[in-house]
Amino acid sequence: MKATDLKAFRTTLEHLRSRLQGDVSTMADEALRKTRSEASGDLSTMPLHMADLGTDAYEQEFTLTLMASEEETLELIDQALERIRTKKFGSCLECGGVITKKRLSALPYAQHCIRCAEKLETGMGRPIQPR
Repeated sequence: MKATDLKAFRTTLEHLRSRLQGDVSTMADEALRKTRSEASGDLSTMPLHMADLGTDAYEQEFTLTLMASEEETLELIDQALERIRTKKFGSCLECGGVITKKRLSALPYAQHCIRCAEKLETGMGRPIQPR
């Protein structure tokens, strides 16, 4: 892959990482704010109905699930940036083949070519263990 292409992908990944880090931080602050206000006994933010309690619990669980998902994506981004540094970016971790620019443009932290990704998603391939 050309140096100019690698630079563009590195910039894209760094911007995406920065945005996701901000999202995760905001969600963590929101989850902690609710927990702190409940622990302090702040009744102005406490729900007055049992259904509200369930909604609050659901929203907190949903936020935590989103945070976990975005943290996984951040890890994939960091791995992609490491592959750029080691000049392995754009190579499938499964077969060693080329990951197309079209795929990397859509998913810049892709670890697998389309063929291997499809095999892994359908359970026909062996799962890749993180390095």
